[in-house]
Amino acid sequence: MSVPKPAERAKLFLSAIYADRGRFEQCQERLQERFGACDYQSKEVPFQRTSYYQEEMGAPLFRRFLSFRDLIRPEALPEIKLFTNNLERELAEAGPRRVNLDPGYLNFQHLILATGKGAAHRPYLGQGIYADLTLIYESGTFKALAWTYPDYAEEAVIGMLNRLREVYKDNLRRLVEA
Repeated sequence: MSVPKPAERAKLFLSAIYADRGRFEQCQERLQERFGACDYQSKEVPFQRTSYYQEEMGAPLFRRFLSFRDLIRPEALPEIKLFTNNLERELAEAGPRRVNLDPGYLNFQHLILATGKGAAHRPYLGQGIYADLTLIYESGTFKALAWTYPDYAEEAVIGMLNRLREVYKDNLRRLVEA
């Protein structure tokens, strides 16, 4: 018989896609107010993988990944996704979105994104939010799955996430030492 115990804390990260840098900066301030200090921010890179967001947000689009020093409980993911959805609406100021936020977490086994869209590989978490198993960690690296978004399967993104996993190890070590 297995004995239930709380899940280990996880590393909160998110992807931000935006056209307006000012809105992104506002967004980043609000995220840090809610989740604590960022311990990683990627360089701004053009987001050209799809034109899906251009009609709504304009062009050119940019992307940054952020992660936060304070670790989360995995079961907090629905609440986090609802917060980022509300933040997107607030920054839109009664118009179309100006920032797209995709929160998720990583741990030693996998990377999970939060979504409001169900699918066969997305278990329901509650509050209208599903867990998207995006990557698994195997043989020393994150690996894509058949349904992984193509941008998360890119070598540069996987390399960045592998580095964030090392930061996560340090975060856990500090948590235990505290």
